[in-house]
Amino acid sequence: MEVILLERISKLGQMGETVKVRDGFARNYLLPLGKALRANAANKTRFEAERATLEARNLERKSEAQKVADVLDGKSFIVVRSAGETGQLYGSVAARDVVEILAAEGFNIGRNQVHLNTPIKSIGLHKVELQLHAEVEINVELNVARSAEEAERQAKGEELTSVDAIYGVDEDALRPEDFFDPEADGIDEDEA
Repeated sequence: MEVILLERISKLGQMGETVKVRDGFARNYLLPLGKALRANAANKTRFEAERATLEARNLERKSEAQKVADVLDGKSFIVVRSAGETGQLYGSVAARDVVEILAAEGFNIGRNQVHLNTPIKSIGLHKVELQLHAEVEINVELNVARSAEEAERQAKGEELTSVDAIYGVDEDALRPEDFFDPEADGIDEDEA
């Protein structure tokens, strides 16, 4: 199906272009959301008549997105989740969770604006891409940790997936003789 784009859509085209897309994509996404019109003579004249209004609306949306981007770009957010000793989360951090975290900080971002290819399943520092507008993309950092204290340590560059990081135990200082007393078994070294 051929459609006329009413706004810029990444990987598809610019506003005003006539592009050929699959029927389902047009019927289920582009047309219902008002992102495109069917490519016919009546709609082409309608688009040309409304072009100035559409460009002004697009420019306004872009400037609003840019304002939010200027505030958000490069920010770091702490996410506290339960995790095992190896740093594997007992759940995951998905796009829905990112939206809730940003909403708690006062940013109104839609779930479809969060580009997270796979859910975050381990503690650490993770970059998340936000596409606020077709022409405005930014990255925020999620500091996923077991507690706020661990998040602070992690932000300083400390690795938190070792036993030492979790329990404060120096693994190198542990020796077998610290745990086993050869005389406690009832075996004397003289007899053996």
